[in-house]
Amino acid sequence: MRYPILLPDPEERLTQDAEWCRARIRGRWREVRFHDYQELYEIEGLYERLFYDVLQCESPATVRQLLESELAEADVAPDELRVLDLGAGNGIMGEELVDLGVDAVVGVDIIPEAAEAARRDRPEVYDDYHVVDMTNLPPDEREELEAHCFNCLTCVAALGFGDIPPRAFQEAYNLVEPGGWVAFNIKEDFLDGADRSGFSRLIADAVGEGHLCLRTTERYRHRLSTAGEPLHYVAMVGTKADDLPEGIVPG
Repeated sequence: MRYPILLPDPEERLTQDAEWCRARIRGRWREVRFHDYQELYEIEGLYERLFYDVLQCESPATVRQLLESELAEADVAPDELRVLDLGAGNGIMGEELVDLGVDAVVGVDIIPEAAEAARRDRPEVYDDYHVVDMTNLPPDEREELEAHCFNCLTCVAALGFGDIPPRAFQEAYNLVEPGGWVAFNIKEDFLDGADRSGFSRLIADAVGEGHLCLRTTERYRHRLSTAGEPLHYVAMVGTKADDLPEGIVPG
Protein backbone atom coordinates (compact mmCIF):
# COMPACT_ATOMS: atom_id res chain seq x y z
CA MET A 1 0.00 0.00 0.00
CA ARG A 2 1.46 3.33 -1.03
CA TYR A 3 0.69 5.47 2.01
CA PRO A 4 1.70 9.12 1.56
CA ILE A 5 4.74 9.75 3.77
CA LEU A 6 6.08 13.06 5.08
CA LEU A 7 9.60 13.11 6.56
CA PRO A 8 10.95 15.73 9.00
CA ASP A 9 12.86 18.75 7.74
CA PRO A 10 16.35 17.50 6.73
CA GLU A 11 17.85 20.34 8.77
CA GLU A 12 16.73 18.61 11.97
CA ARG A 13 19.56 16.05 11.58
CA LEU A 14 17.83 13.48 13.76
CA THR A 15 19.76 10.59 15.27
CA GLN A 16 18.67 7.24 13.92
CA ASP A 17 16.81 6.20 17.07
CA ALA A 18 14.90 9.51 17.11
CA GLU A 19 13.66 9.45 13.51
CA TRP A 20 9.96 9.73 12.78
CA CYS A 21 7.54 10.36 9.93
CA ARG A 22 3.96 11.31 9.28
CA ALA A 23 1.88 8.84 7.29
CA ARG A 24 -1.60 9.34 5.87
CA ILE A 25 -3.62 6.36 7.07
CA ARG A 26 -7.28 6.03 6.12
CA GLY A 27 -7.53 9.73 5.32
CA ARG A 28 -5.79 11.01 8.46
CA TRP A 29 -2.17 11.97 9.12
CA ARG A 30 -0.51 9.98 11.87
CA GLU A 31 2.92 10.58 13.41
CA VAL A 32 5.00 7.46 13.96
CA ARG A 33 8.48 7.04 15.44
CA PHE A 34 10.62 4.58 13.53
CA HIS A 35 11.45 2.57 16.65
CA ASP A 36 7.80 2.26 17.66
CA TYR A 37 7.60 -1.04 15.85
CA GLN A 38 4.27 -1.97 17.38
CA GLU A 39 2.59 0.90 15.52
CA LEU A 40 4.45 0.23 12.29
CA TYR A 41 3.51 -3.46 12.25
CA GLU A 42 -0.13 -2.85 13.12
CA ILE A 43 -0.72 -1.03 9.83
CA GLU A 44 -0.47 -3.42 6.90
CA GLY A 45 2.18 -2.33 4.40
CA LEU A 46 3.43 0.71 6.34
CA TYR A 47 6.76 -0.83 7.35
CA GLU A 48 7.63 -1.73 3.75
CA ARG A 49 6.36 1.56 2.40
CA LEU A 50 8.51 3.60 4.78
CA PHE A 51 11.74 1.64 4.96
CA TYR A 52 11.87 0.01 1.54
CA ASP A 53 10.02 2.34 -0.85
CA VAL A 54 10.94 5.69 0.70
CA LEU A 55 14.21 5.06 2.56
CA GLN A 56 15.54 2.31 0.25
CA CYS A 57 16.60 -0.29 2.82
CA GLU A 58 19.04 -2.85 1.39
CA SER A 59 19.91 -4.95 4.44
CA PRO A 60 17.90 -8.18 4.03
CA ALA A 61 19.00 -8.52 0.40
CA THR A 62 22.62 -7.72 1.28
CA VAL A 63 22.85 -10.23 4.14
CA ARG A 64 21.09 -12.89 2.03
CA GLN A 65 23.51 -12.34 -0.87
CA LEU A 66 26.56 -12.64 1.41
CA LEU A 67 25.21 -15.79 3.03
CA GLU A 68 24.36 -17.27 -0.35
CA SER A 69 27.88 -16.62 -1.62
CA GLU A 70 29.54 -18.17 1.42
CA LEU A 71 27.28 -21.23 1.30
CA ALA A 72 28.20 -21.74 -2.34
CA GLU A 73 31.90 -21.33 -1.51
CA ALA A 74 31.57 -24.00 1.21
CA ASP A 75 29.45 -26.25 -1.05
CA VAL A 76 26.52 -26.15 1.39
CA ALA A 77 23.01 -26.32 -0.04
CA PRO A 78 20.55 -23.75 1.41
CA ASP A 79 17.98 -26.46 2.04
CA GLU A 80 20.37 -27.97 4.61
CA LEU A 81 19.88 -24.94 6.88
CA ARG A 82 17.58 -24.78 9.88
CA VAL A 83 17.46 -21.06 10.61
CA LEU A 84 16.67 -19.09 13.74
CA ASP A 85 15.71 -15.61 12.50
CA LEU A 86 16.24 -13.33 15.51
CA GLY A 87 14.32 -10.04 15.51
CA ALA A 88 12.20 -11.47 12.74
CA GLY A 89 9.69 -8.63 12.57
CA ASN A 90 7.08 -9.15 9.87
CA GLY A 91 9.22 -11.63 7.97
CA ILE A 92 11.22 -9.71 5.38
CA MET A 93 14.49 -11.55 6.11
CA GLY A 94 12.59 -14.81 6.48
CA GLU A 95 11.19 -14.28 3.01
CA GLU A 96 14.72 -13.78 1.66
CA LEU A 97 15.77 -17.07 3.26
CA VAL A 98 12.84 -18.99 1.79
CA ASP A 99 13.58 -17.45 -1.61
CA LEU A 100 17.20 -18.63 -1.20
CA GLY A 101 15.93 -22.17 -0.78
CA VAL A 102 15.95 -22.62 3.00
CA ASP A 103 13.27 -25.10 4.05
CA ALA A 104 13.13 -24.50 7.81
CA VAL A 105 12.90 -20.98 9.28
CA VAL A 106 11.76 -20.12 12.80
CA GLY A 107 11.14 -16.51 13.78
CA VAL A 108 11.75 -14.94 17.18
CA ASP A 109 10.73 -11.44 18.26
CA ILE A 110 9.84 -9.78 21.53
CA ILE A 111 6.92 -7.84 20.03
CA PRO A 112 3.55 -9.62 19.67
CA GLU A 113 2.59 -7.25 16.84
CA ALA A 114 5.58 -8.51 14.86
CA ALA A 115 4.33 -12.09 14.99
CA GLU A 116 0.83 -10.97 14.06
CA ALA A 117 2.20 -8.97 11.12
CA ALA A 118 4.31 -11.93 9.92
CA ARG A 119 1.26 -14.18 9.96
CA ARG A 120 -0.73 -11.51 8.12
CA ASP A 121 1.88 -10.46 5.56
CA ARG A 122 3.94 -13.62 4.99
CA PRO A 123 1.97 -16.61 6.29
CA GLU A 124 4.05 -19.17 4.38
CA VAL A 125 7.49 -18.04 5.58
CA TYR A 126 7.95 -19.33 9.14
CA ASP A 127 7.58 -22.90 10.34
CA ASP A 128 7.14 -21.46 13.82
CA TYR A 129 7.27 -18.02 15.43
CA HIS A 130 8.06 -17.36 19.09
CA VAL A 131 7.22 -14.14 20.91
CA VAL A 132 9.76 -14.22 23.71
CA ASP A 133 12.36 -12.19 25.57
CA MET A 134 15.65 -13.95 24.79
CA THR A 135 17.26 -12.44 27.90
CA ASN A 136 14.68 -14.21 30.06
CA LEU A 137 13.90 -17.38 28.15
CA PRO A 138 11.38 -19.65 29.93
CA PRO A 139 12.43 -23.33 30.14
CA ASP A 140 9.55 -24.52 27.95
CA GLU A 141 10.38 -21.98 25.24
CA ARG A 142 14.06 -22.95 25.38
CA GLU A 143 13.13 -26.60 25.00
CA GLU A 144 10.95 -25.85 21.97
CA LEU A 145 13.67 -23.79 20.33
CA GLU A 146 16.37 -26.37 21.05
CA ALA A 147 14.21 -29.04 19.42
CA HIS A 148 14.69 -27.33 16.04
CA CYS A 149 18.45 -28.11 16.14
CA PHE A 150 19.34 -24.82 14.46
CA ASN A 151 22.45 -24.71 12.29
CA CYS A 152 22.07 -21.08 11.24
CA LEU A 153 21.30 -17.76 12.94
CA THR A 154 20.24 -14.61 11.10
CA CYS A 155 19.67 -11.19 12.65
CA VAL A 156 19.09 -8.23 10.35
CA ALA A 157 18.60 -4.55 11.23
CA ALA A 158 17.89 -5.35 14.87
CA LEU A 159 21.11 -4.90 16.87
CA GLY A 160 22.58 -1.95 18.70
CA PHE A 161 19.65 0.28 19.70
CA GLY A 162 18.41 -1.69 22.69
CA ASP A 163 15.87 -3.67 20.68
CA ILE A 164 18.08 -6.77 20.89
CA PRO A 165 20.78 -6.35 23.56
CA PRO A 166 24.05 -8.35 23.53
CA ARG A 167 22.67 -10.87 26.03
CA ALA A 168 19.76 -11.72 23.70
CA PHE A 169 22.14 -12.18 20.78
CA GLN A 170 24.32 -14.46 22.93
CA GLU A 171 21.35 -16.63 23.90
CA ALA A 172 20.26 -16.98 20.26
CA TYR A 173 23.82 -17.68 19.11
CA ASN A 174 24.16 -20.44 21.70
CA LEU A 175 21.08 -22.19 20.30
CA VAL A 176 22.98 -22.82 17.05
CA GLU A 177 24.90 -26.07 16.68
CA PRO A 178 28.71 -25.84 16.54
CA GLY A 179 29.75 -25.53 12.92
CA GLY A 180 26.54 -23.69 12.10
CA TRP A 181 26.27 -20.45 10.16
CA VAL A 182 25.81 -16.94 11.54
CA ALA A 183 24.70 -14.02 9.33
CA PHE A 184 23.90 -10.60 10.75
CA ASN A 185 24.43 -6.88 10.36
CA ILE A 186 25.01 -3.93 12.65
CA LYS A 187 25.45 -0.19 12.27
CA GLU A 188 29.14 0.63 11.85
CA ASP A 189 29.02 3.01 14.84
CA PHE A 190 28.44 0.04 17.15
CA LEU A 191 31.76 -1.49 16.10
CA ASP A 192 34.06 1.39 17.04
CA GLY A 193 35.85 2.16 20.28
CA ALA A 194 33.23 4.65 21.45
CA ASP A 195 30.42 2.07 21.34
CA ARG A 196 28.41 1.81 24.56
CA SER A 197 25.94 -0.83 23.41
CA GLY A 198 28.33 -3.68 24.23
CA PHE A 199 28.33 -5.09 20.71
CA SER A 200 31.78 -3.82 19.74
CA ARG A 201 33.36 -5.75 22.61
CA LEU A 202 31.10 -8.78 22.16
CA ILE A 203 31.91 -9.21 18.48
CA ALA A 204 35.62 -8.47 18.95
CA ASP A 205 35.86 -11.02 21.77
CA ALA A 206 33.77 -13.63 19.94
CA VAL A 207 36.10 -13.44 16.96
CA GLY A 208 39.31 -12.89 18.91
CA GLU A 209 38.68 -15.82 21.25
CA GLY A 210 37.73 -18.11 18.37
CA HIS A 211 34.04 -18.62 19.17
CA LEU A 212 33.00 -17.05 15.85
CA CYS A 213 34.98 -17.66 12.67
CA LEU A 214 34.24 -14.77 10.32
CA ARG A 215 34.27 -15.63 6.63
CA THR A 216 33.33 -12.25 5.17
CA THR A 217 32.30 -8.72 6.13
CA GLU A 218 30.93 -5.93 3.97
CA ARG A 219 30.30 -2.26 4.72
CA TYR A 220 27.32 -1.01 2.73
CA ARG A 221 24.47 1.47 2.73
CA HIS A 222 21.75 0.13 4.98
CA ARG A 223 19.25 2.83 4.03
CA LEU A 224 18.82 6.57 3.80
CA SER A 225 18.24 8.73 6.86
CA THR A 226 15.28 11.10 7.00
CA ALA A 227 17.73 13.78 5.84
CA GLY A 228 18.54 11.72 2.75
CA GLU A 229 22.02 10.74 3.92
CA PRO A 230 23.37 7.17 3.77
CA LEU A 231 23.41 5.11 6.95
CA HIS A 232 26.22 2.59 6.76
CA TYR A 233 26.11 -0.85 8.33
CA VAL A 234 28.47 -3.81 8.33
CA ALA A 235 27.17 -7.24 7.31
CA MET A 236 28.98 -10.32 8.61
CA VAL A 237 28.80 -14.00 7.77
CA GLY A 238 30.72 -16.66 9.64
CA THR A 239 30.53 -20.04 11.28
CA LYS A 240 30.14 -20.90 14.94
CA ALA A 241 33.02 -22.73 16.61
CA ASP A 242 31.44 -22.94 20.04
CA ASP A 243 29.09 -21.19 22.45
CA LEU A 244 29.68 -17.64 23.68
CA PRO A 245 30.64 -18.17 27.33
CA GLU A 246 29.31 -16.44 30.40
CA GLY A 247 31.20 -13.21 30.99
CA ILE A 248 31.73 -12.38 27.33
CA VAL A 249 28.73 -10.04 27.39
CA PRO A 250 29.53 -6.72 29.10
CA GLY A 251 27.74 -6.36 32.43
